[in-house]
Amino acid sequence: MPDSDSYIGRHKSELDTPALLIDLDIMETNIQKMADYMTSVNTELRPHVKTHKSPIIAKKQIKAGAMGITCAKLGEAEEIVNAGIRDVLIANQIVGKHKISRLIDLAKHSDIMVAVDDSKNIQDISEAAVTDGVNVRILVEVNIGMNRCGVEPGEEVLTLAQQIVQSPNLKFEGLMGYEGHTVAKPDREERESATREAMQWLVDTKDYLNKHGLDVSIMSGGGTGTYDITGSIPEMTEVQAGSYVFMDSTYNKVEGVGEKFDCSLSVLATVVSRPENKRIIVDSGLKVLSKEFGVPQPIGFTGLEMTGLSEEHGKIQDSNGNISLSPGDKIEILPTHCCTTVNLHDRYYGIRDEIVESVWKIAARGRSQ
Repeated sequence: MPDSDSYIGRHKSELDTPALLIDLDIMETNIQKMADYMTSVNTELRPHVKTHKSPIIAKKQIKAGAMGITCAKLGEAEEIVNAGIRDVLIANQIVGKHKISRLIDLAKHSDIMVAVDDSKNIQDISEAAVTDGVNVRILVEVNIGMNRCGVEPGEEVLTLAQQIVQSPNLKFEGLMGYEGHTVAKPDREERESATREAMQWLVDTKDYLNKHGLDVSIMSGGGTGTYDITGSIPEMTEVQAGSYVFMDSTYNKVEGVGEKFDCSLSVLATVVSRPENKRIIVDSGLKVLSKEFGVPQPIGFTGLEMTGLSEEHGKIQDSNGNISLSPGDKIEILPTHCCTTVNLHDRYYGIRDEIVESVWKIAARGRSQ
């Protein structure tokens, strides 16, 4: 197999497959469009690295105006901090002696911030921070309808916030709530109504804490599907949108989002078999394409439908049997979920004007611990 860097300067059709492609012009335009929107509201952008898992892309987002980075996992945060980015939120709970030790090590080299929803976890982080003489910034996660992590709005949040304020070497920064159950609703009116209802729980909890003498500096939430809804709420201070850099066929159907951002990510596949006119088999299956949001689809051909994925193969139906594709030909496939597809690959091939301009390691790929 040729060294991946040897492809630089060659046409994308020369790439060995499967290959994960980024259209650099589209990605950079997406990054700038989001940055431009954020200048029109009081909210700042803290983009989620779980989408691209790349310090290079994170730095592009910061250069365009993002105030920091959001990570889903400690391993992602380690890659981002090691790349020199200091303002990092882990929008997740860091639990257990080993992981807390790693969190404390990160705090020595960054302004790390983490979400909590448990009293014992707060105590454990505080004790570890005191032992190593570092400070850790804390957000209380509030359940605003997704029913995943987070304590219920109101009194439970106040109790944890007061504990954080009283805990040595911890700094209570504010609240986090993720409206993940609303972000992909295709209809704009329905999505906006559900989002504002969810975010009101967070706003009301902020007011509740304020009435009890606690400052809430940070109000963090939002996703690509709700960036301009959550982002327009005066009490919100930061939006964690991530998928906008790449998009996918799922977000492309979300009204107001698919029209704003274009799809920059694709998987290049090779036709390996055409047993009959209406059946085409490519070398890209479940190990390079995720399908939890539906089966991905070919780009640029009318009448082609990918009907199924096995481990190493994708099955494509040619409805008329007359599209000229033979073994050895290349075809691009649009993911239905960019985040989970990225995590199946080791590197990106950055494409500009059909030419391979760059090859980037996906540094945080697989960093799930």
